[in-house]
Amino acid sequence: MPAHASVATMPTIERSVTTSTSPETVFAYLADFENATEWDHGTVACKRISGGGEVGSVYRNESKFMGTTVTLDYTLEEDTPPVVRLVGRNKSTESIDTMRITPDGTGTRVDYSAEFTFSGASKLLAPLLAPFLKKLGDNAQASLKKSLDGLT
Repeated sequence: MPAHASVATMPTIERSVTTSTSPETVFAYLADFENATEWDHGTVACKRISGGGEVGSVYRNESKFMGTTVTLDYTLEEDTPPVVRLVGRNKSTESIDTMRITPDGTGTRVDYSAEFTFSGASKLLAPLLAPFLKKLGDNAQASLKKSLDGLT
């Protein structure tokens, strides 16, 4: 069996928000993933467990999803403007979260995507999760907008 047959990929969640907050402020805020408790609706805890916040730093993120607490260890893979990219993993899930921060008039536009890949027994549930992931994305978009607007 080919290696790629052992995983199931979910559709990527993509959202955009605009804010009057400057790109520099938004970038610094999002590059510090411990702030996810403020801007990501589902995150209940996020703590840096290694590194000093630079590329290679690891954050333990606990989120509520469908009534269950899900823990992923996210590694900061890129933090060079305009992109912040983190990859979260646990035994059954990988999430690649990419935030592109660009000037928009006198403020900022953030384009956010999260791509989930499931493996093992979780891949069997993957097709059923799409509506829940859509709601997760909608909630995160609203909380991200509110948090970024509050930085001005």
